[in-house]
Amino acid sequence: MSTTADSQASARRALRRELRARRAAQPRAARLAASRLICAHLARAPWFRARIAVALYLSRGSEVDTAPLLALARRRGCRLYLPRITDFAAHRMLLVRDGAAVRTLNRYRIAEPRGSAALPAPALALVLLPLVGFDAAGNRLGNGAGYYDRFVASRRGRYGHPLLIGIAFECQRRAALPAAAHDVPLDGVITERGLQYFQRRS
Repeated sequence: MSTTADSQASARRALRRELRARRAAQPRAARLAASRLICAHLARAPWFRARIAVALYLSRGSEVDTAPLLALARRRGCRLYLPRITDFAAHRMLLVRDGAAVRTLNRYRIAEPRGSAALPAPALALVLLPLVGFDAAGNRLGNGAGYYDRFVASRRGRYGHPLLIGIAFECQRRAALPAAAHDVPLDGVITERGLQYFQRRS
């Protein structure tokens, strides 16, 4: 790794620590109230239509509570897909059709769907992504392993399917984030203050 790349990686690690601490510092009641507002904003989004194929994730720790989002997607009859890690060493995953009653825990103690019905990224209408931080340009700071960036790599540098929407609290917003070459920018983000779109990449 070059000195520049090493410096950038170090800066991103420091940002993750800072933003996770900021997120965790919010009282639990405030996080849950903000999560309900995020769900209400999602419900009003014009592209969140009934019966579309939606990728979501199961929240943990101080993340936005995604339980209301999962319930909303089911009420609308959406085909719901959740991540399942297929290669821990290469940091690769699939998005697999969720059967809520048949989930197993992976090595990180995250519940995963057990089914075999998976979709490639372009076949999904919408991916709601977890994040640690985001900025006004749509740059997303993830958890550091790059699972989502690899999965949606077909969207790098261009606009198309699926729509990529980050889910976050306002406290995770930064004026600017250092972007890495492998990062796939967001189309928008939903926080407790509402839905913000970013400029589309051509």
